[in-house]
Amino acid sequence: MVNSGTALPPIVVKVGTSILRGDHQRDTETVIAELARVLSRCWRQGRPVVLVSSGAVGLGSRRLGDTRRPRELSQQQVAAAVGQGLLMASYDKAFGVYGQLVAQVLLTRGDFVSRHRYRNATDTLRGLLVRRVLPVVNENDALATDELRFGDNDTLAARVAVAVAAERLILLTDVDRLYSADPRRDMQASPIHEVRNRAELLSLTQAAEPGGQWGTGGMTTKLAAARIATAGGITVDLADGRTIAVLEGLLQGGNGGTRFQPDALPIPIRKRWLAHGVLPQGRLHLDQGAVKAIEQHGASLLSAGITVVEGSFSSHEAVCLHGPDGEEIARGISRHSSEVVNRIRGLSRNQVTPLLGQPNAACVVHRDSLVLTRSPNATV
Repeated sequence: MVNSGTALPPIVVKVGTSILRGDHQRDTETVIAELARVLSRCWRQGRPVVLVSSGAVGLGSRRLGDTRRPRELSQQQVAAAVGQGLLMASYDKAFGVYGQLVAQVLLTRGDFVSRHRYRNATDTLRGLLVRRVLPVVNENDALATDELRFGDNDTLAARVAVAVAAERLILLTDVDRLYSADPRRDMQASPIHEVRNRAELLSLTQAAEPGGQWGTGGMTTKLAAARIATAGGITVDLADGRTIAVLEGLLQGGNGGTRFQPDALPIPIRKRWLAHGVLPQGRLHLDQGAVKAIEQHGASLLSAGITVVEGSFSSHEAVCLHGPDGEEIARGISRHSSEVVNRIRGLSRNQVTPLLGQPNAACVVHRDSLVLTRSPNATV
């Protein structure tokens, strides 16, 4: 929990480009002014807030005279470099009316992949909250390469919510809630007001529309964000951001849109980075005995249970663990390189120790560096 002069944990609010660009009744400046009014009031009431905001590419494109969002990464980066300053200037001016300080925090996936950089990013966010400064977070689109991009701010918002140990994540979008199908195309689509657990969330087969001309989100990324946040014990609200009254109601304890209930047994704080931050560099396929030992008994992964090694990785890099059916069951940090794991896979402890000349060398992924990804009640 963040010590920001209040016993209340933070709320993370994500607003996308489709909301920020407004409509014929509310332009971008009006939308930002309304957000500033509502979120500043939260701070005055003792509730810290983090704002994850899209919009830099869209604003930059308009300032550059483009009529469409650029498709090439290099041109998106140019637009973001122009638009990010415009976006922050608007937020600074709007929040300044209420005496609320804001700070720009630009992140890439690389800031979550590295344990050291993850801690730095987390410390910065929490430090701002302690000083009663509202962080305005965005992806660093001007510099991020393809492999280190989130590609959407829904996922970024979920990871930020986990990093600051938020109580709630509010995803503002241009639909009123989650539906069983796209309501714009299917007249039989029924509204989903609540997703009660991980099983319901994983079973949803919502047909997600790709992002529109100015957006890159879509329902798929919002469901992915909900999985990340709820696994960390965070309540997620998906709601209509086109009317500020909806956000006001949610911040006052109301329930609008679709609510995703958090897992009853969330992933422990010390393992949340491992579950959602790392980029696995390889895959280890396990026999059924190893899967049972890990999932049911909280065991470490030993060499004897490994059947196949995929990919090239060094020691202390992340790997995915897969069962005989190919499904991912866990992620962890390998104590050995892929070359060494290939040498010892399938071998017993008594065979590995003399081969490598190290005690406990048969332990490939220790349980302290392993987190379940298949089980909703993962606490190993």
